Amino acid sequence: MALAVAVLFVGCEGDDYQRGQASGDDTEQTNDLLPAKDGRVAIAYVTYYGKAIPDPMLMTHINYAFAELYVKDGVYKGFKLQGSEDRFRQVVALKKKNPNLKISLSFSHTVTNDDNSQGGGFSALAKSDEYRKAFAKDCRDFCSKWGIDGIDIDWEFPGLSWSGHACDPSVDVENHVLLMKQLRETLGTRYLLTYAGYVKDVTESNGGRRYIDIAAVDPYVDFVNVMTYDMDAAPHHQSALRDKSAYVDCERAIKAYTDAGVAASKLVLGIPFYGRISFDKSPGAIDYNKIILLDKNDYKIDNWDSNANVPYVTYKGSYYCGYDNEKSIAIKGDWIRSLGMKGMMYWDYNADDNQHTLCKAVWQAVMK
Repeated sequence: MALAVAVLFVGCEGDDYQRGQASGDDTEQTNDLLPAKDGRVAIAYVTYYGKAIPDPMLMTHINYAFAELYVKDGVYKGFKLQGSEDRFRQVVALKKKNPNLKISLSFSHTVTNDDNSQGGGFSALAKSDEYRKAFAKDCRDFCSKWGIDGIDIDWEFPGLSWSGHACDPSVDVENHVLLMKQLRETLGTRYLLTYAGYVKDVTESNGGRRYIDIAAVDPYVDFVNVMTYDMDAAPHHQSALRDKSAYVDCERAIKAYTDAGVAASKLVLGIPFYGRISFDKSPGAIDYNKIILLDKNDYKIDNWDSNANVPYVTYKGSYYCGYDNEKSIAIKGDWIRSLGMKGMMYWDYNADDNQHTLCKAVWQAVMK
């Protein structure tokens, strides 16, 4: 279990994916899709390093990943987009094609820009009331400038340092709550505020606490994007609906939130558009658009586990990776609707195939 905790991190920061055939740039005909239903969401994480421009009719929301904090010697200096501003501009322009599309800027705890350095981040920022206020104001100003709809915080995770970012288990969890409170006060009700949620509630650890205090943050957010993927690695399923042998599964993850008092109507189920092979070996994961191109002489895709309700890939008869396909997404859709959940999100859009197979499956599962 200790090993599982050490390696279990969520794919929103992943740059270990094998890139396959990217999704097409052209808007597909969507006349065969179910109509949107009020209050339900199909959310795409769209990355700064992706090449495809999404079809804006296949989703209700886009979380643009990422922006990063600039905290030098403990002092908050602002934030910048990761990657090219031109790509962000292209994504924002999709609102012209679909005026109902909502776009949020997602913030990472990691650093990729050449003029920045790791070591500060959310932990350092959130310790200061002055910096929390400054960051929240910067977020509001950015949303106003670009005409976008909200902010998504992807601090993975308070009290932990899986990516080399600063952390302080003695205060991170509490300061995360203060940060979200300040963001809500500054953003008001005009802008969305969400976060990428871990699959467990806050827990005690040596020197303090880690993960997110679900109940304490709940009053300040519109909904939670629960990262119900990377919940284990081969030979276990990473995104099982239910699987007692896995480190955690969808049922247990969502129960952590409802047990903490979060309404099911504020919960969004995460779907991986990739297969998880390993956390500590290369390759660690493989995109769906490459899974479907695997050599059928060696690999068998769409094996099915009827207990876990997910597919998996085998390599020469041995378990290779767990992932999601149209069938498992439809089953998860039935499940989330039975609970009254808000919808689904996925990491990430660029991993789908040219026919938008998984994007469409998510839409249908949510809107059925």
